[in-house]
Amino acid sequence: MSLPHAILTALLEKPSSGLELTRRFDRSIGYFWSATHQQIYRELGRLETEGHIRALPAEQPTRGQKKSYEVLPAGREELARWTAAPQDPKPYRDTLLLRLRASAVVGTEGIEADLRRHLALHQRQLTEYQEIEKRDFPPGPADPQDRLQHLVLRAGIDLETFWTQWLTHALTEFAGLPDDRPTE
Repeated sequence: MSLPHAILTALLEKPSSGLELTRRFDRSIGYFWSATHQQIYRELGRLETEGHIRALPAEQPTRGQKKSYEVLPAGREELARWTAAPQDPKPYRDTLLLRLRASAVVGTEGIEADLRRHLALHQRQLTEYQEIEKRDFPPGPADPQDRLQHLVLRAGIDLETFWTQWLTHALTEFAGLPDDRPTE
């Protein structure tokens, strides 16, 4: 149910065409709620049918012109209702952790290399988030919208910091394991 709410949020921030919206997803919302371009376009159609958004009138009617969308009052009300509703955390699932657990009983071939690969990916993502923070959120007072957006970015920074620290620790532990680990 969250994709339509992510789209409503993005459109309330700035009315956009489907293409502009997918690009914005790739650069911001997509960091914590991913969606394919096809899913976004399908959801735009659904939101329009439900009366939550509408296509803005085109300045010059031309065939194949991209539509820009804006949120209608019903869409704003739905987003406010969804935002205010309590929601439990989702159980965490991570295949790397499951594979690490399984390697304890079937052998560790390939796991160390994948831990290193994951560490490099998380370090790269952490660096990207820190660059966004430096560019978009300078020190000092900020308006409420910027403060909340920065809070979401800080969650990403903190999660990537956790993963880089944990993976570094895991690789240290891995290096200290005896060579007679299960391999059968």
